[in-house]
Amino acid sequence: MNSPPENDLCSICHSHFTAPCQANCSHWFCGNCIMLVWRHGSTLQPCKCPLCRRHISLLVPSEDTIRDRNDATVKEVLGNLETYNRLFGGRSSSLVQRMQDLPFLLRRLLREMMDPQRTLPLVIRARVYIAMILSAVYIISPIDIIPEGVLGVVGLLDDLLIALICFLHVAALYRSVLYFRHAGS
Repeated sequence: MNSPPENDLCSICHSHFTAPCQANCSHWFCGNCIMLVWRHGSTLQPCKCPLCRRHISLLVPSEDTIRDRNDATVKEVLGNLETYNRLFGGRSSSLVQRMQDLPFLLRRLLREMMDPQRTLPLVIRARVYIAMILSAVYIISPIDIIPEGVLGVVGLLDDLLIALICFLHVAALYRSVLYFRHAGS
């Protein structure tokens, strides 16, 4: 979603959203509220989501928040989000964190690729397509690192590993696009 659900409230202040942003765990918060949560803890590390307790390594403002960037309070929130993302958004996270972020990033990427109004840069789109096509060719091809004919089900592990690497690569590409897009706004 490009904005929080209509009848939903911020889980921190229990009020309607002001300058909403979405965390990499897919939960929505007011920009000021999530910044208060971060500042309440250690500002040297990313805060944890108040709902699911996952580390928040990327905060993406809603489309409405970006449109209202001329408002003084929204401008301050966007500046704080930019600082947060600069500190923690570009950081190389652990494999477990990347696996947890994968559904969030792939959903956003798919939505963005299907929306004719929003276009990804041509280079990023080409890299995504190439990675997915090469992975599909490897998975479909009879030539495998671990042959299925000899090892049976165990032979599928290399195919699953290639698909996982492809998805992680695509998610990392899209994460960098989100980071640089919102760091510049």
